[in-house]
Amino acid sequence: MTHLPITMAEARKRGWDELDVIFVSGDAYIDHPAFGVPLLARWLEAHGFRVGIIPQPDWRSKEAFMALGRPRLFFAVAAGAMDSMVAHYTPRKKLRHDDAYTPGNRHGARPNRATIVYTSRIREAYRDIPVVIGGVEASLRRLAHYDYWDDKVRRSILLDAKADLLCFGMAEQALLEVAQRMRDGETLGEIRTVRGTAFISPHGPETAVTLPSFEEASADPAAFITAFRLAEREQNPWCGHPLVQGHGNRQVVCLSPALPLDMAAMDAIYSLPFSREPHPSYREPIPAFEQIQLSVTTHRGCFGGCAFCAIAGHQGKFIQSRSHVSIMEEVAALAQKKWFHGALSDLGGPTANMYGLACGAQDGGRQCRRPSCLSPAICPNLKTDDRAALAMLKGVGKVAGVRSLTISSGIRHDLLASQEGYFKELLAHHTGGLLKVAPEHLAEQVVRLMRKPDRTAFERFLTRFRDENKRLGKRQGVVPYLMSGHPGCTLEDMVFLAGELKRLGLKVEQVQEFTPTPATAAACMYHTGINPETGEKLFVAKSDREKILQKGILLWHLPEQRQKVRQMLQKDGRGDLVKRLEKL
Repeated sequence: MTHLPITMAEARKRGWDELDVIFVSGDAYIDHPAFGVPLLARWLEAHGFRVGIIPQPDWRSKEAFMALGRPRLFFAVAAGAMDSMVAHYTPRKKLRHDDAYTPGNRHGARPNRATIVYTSRIREAYRDIPVVIGGVEASLRRLAHYDYWDDKVRRSILLDAKADLLCFGMAEQALLEVAQRMRDGETLGEIRTVRGTAFISPHGPETAVTLPSFEEASADPAAFITAFRLAEREQNPWCGHPLVQGHGNRQVVCLSPALPLDMAAMDAIYSLPFSREPHPSYREPIPAFEQIQLSVTTHRGCFGGCAFCAIAGHQGKFIQSRSHVSIMEEVAALAQKKWFHGALSDLGGPTANMYGLACGAQDGGRQCRRPSCLSPAICPNLKTDDRAALAMLKGVGKVAGVRSLTISSGIRHDLLASQEGYFKELLAHHTGGLLKVAPEHLAEQVVRLMRKPDRTAFERFLTRFRDENKRLGKRQGVVPYLMSGHPGCTLEDMVFLAGELKRLGLKVEQVQEFTPTPATAAACMYHTGINPETGEKLFVAKSDREKILQKGILLWHLPEQRQKVRQMLQKDGRGDLVKRLEKL
């Protein structure tokens, strides 16, 4: 299948002398539905628009942004699949030397704050062309937000990028409506009623909730917390109100999120004619493509609402699942690829075992304002029936050419307690020796702040996992994802976690260090030192030394880490913690 054009020569081969919409992306162009820009570009193409992509342009001059000429309607700009600052820096703000979304895994193919830089270069090239920004970076920065890398509250990215419109969330509905209305003659400045968009205006809708201004939120932690709590409360697309936040004498207006896609729309999007391959101009492997090449997306959204995670904020908490037929058709098409050798690497979404799940309340959750359906306990209205997910797993084995399927997406271990059929099928046929789960921590006060299940839920899962493997005669292990440095987590909490892992017979080789992602509850905690839900003051590890110690404690079983941690703790006068660790 033909890729979308990235040069005018490729556009002319299609008979196009002018494009309607030109996407600019911080990622290499991989024509696969797992990547946002190609998915949106294919979606517009399917609705009759002439679309091209400028992937990873050289931002040092305007010429690279002129490769496809002037779009008839607008430029659509995204930093890529990740926030560019997260992509560029480690949790301790050290520069990374790789980039999985770039050929050859090379760092440096995109700038810091890519959305802002790309838009600026487009303005240099074509001053009068409208610019729409979107993607994770723009979505999470649409209002005043704490920025970890500047260590301050920054204003809405709309003002810094000088963009005309921001599409937040997954954006298929919003971007398509904007394109259609512009094609029908409206200007971008007239389009002010599209769900899932944000813009600058003298005033907002009468129904809007007014947040503390940027100036107030940046000067006063209490105002920042108020702004965060009000914004989080309005995230349900069915009942959430528009938001207005002052920035000087201007207002950033953020309309209600787009409504969740129904199954027919999900099927339509994922049945688009993706080649599932990188653009043929690339000569080096792209690690991100190699990771998802043999995977199939079954759903989007996550009702976990973890405090540190951006998924619910970007994709929404309502699970949007594809039909069984649509998934099997994609698997069958993938099995026909010349490079497919029978093994699927994943079948899932943000959380694999949320496929097909939904709210069982009478209104389907349309009036619910809980950020998490699983914390502090699983909501009694949540339907956790695993029949759809189990049928999907079993159906893949019947597709010609498929020999095996491994589930690589994360699994919510607390949900598995009510998903007996899925659990047994997963362990019997789709684990590949190691199962990924994410308890993140086991100290009660820390998991509460994280909005994660408590220690007993993990222990029950681990017992079931080991018992079932014994019954199957298999030797399979659990890979627990754990986090250090989360707000509210102390050195004592990390020593407790290390002891619990020892007691449970688990060891970890890698630990994720906490990074405050814009617009998340955990970033609010990190910036203010306060739990926004309760007002309690929290300890926050901010120095590199504290972060190194927290991570090192969890790796105490490694000799090189043990020596370093012992020396640092003794120097800090924490010999008590050394004694506790040496008993492990």
